Amino acid sequence: MTQCCINPSILSADFVNLEAELQRISTADAVHVDVMDNHFVPNLTIGLPVVQRIQAVSPVPLDAHLMIADADRWAPGFADAGLSSVTFHAEASIAPVKLARELRSRGAKAGMALRPATPVDPYLDMLSELDMLLIMTVEPGFGGQAFLDLTLPKIRRARAAIDGSGINVALQVDGGITEETIVRAAEAGANVFVAGSAVYGAEDPEAAIKRLRAEGSRTLRPASAE
Repeated sequence: MTQCCINPSILSADFVNLEAELQRISTADAVHVDVMDNHFVPNLTIGLPVVQRIQAVSPVPLDAHLMIADADRWAPGFADAGLSSVTFHAEASIAPVKLARELRSRGAKAGMALRPATPVDPYLDMLSELDMLLIMTVEPGFGGQAFLDLTLPKIRRARAAIDGSGINVALQVDGGITEETIVRAAEAGANVFVAGSAVYGAEDPEAAIKRLRAEGSRTLRPASAE
């Protein structure tokens, strides 16, 4: 298993001062950018022009989470913007394998996300097409939700499949990640953690990142030694 990565979500940041807010998480592994269209999820955030500006000033790589309808049409544009990673929802893609290949061909890592109630098993055969699999641990759309423990068995199945395949695919979780829930998610096999309010709600976001990384790493170490 790879190292523990902390990707703070700017959904919990101060949108009036985004450049300054990005500087506050400069020790993060990446910044998680939630793009919502008020169709796939009942919330509206930012679109490609804003993401392009964030890309231009961010001190860390961008990891875009596209909670949008018609991902096959819109996701490639985010790869063209130079983002490190672009994650689309399986539920919003007609041809997920084709889309993953398109993202990679444009220079971005390809990620695929699953809502809490979406089974992971039908998608395990396409692990070789992905750089990251995102298991949502809350219903996508709003920050500040409580971690859903019912997703833990799905995380375990995904981890077993990734390890069994021998393919280097990151296993990300997003939603309700705190210093307490990161332990449960890491024990289940996740190694990339999106944290919004746990980072930006802290007095010192950099210190919060350090604490989360320590908790996740401490839990991951025994698993990685197996």
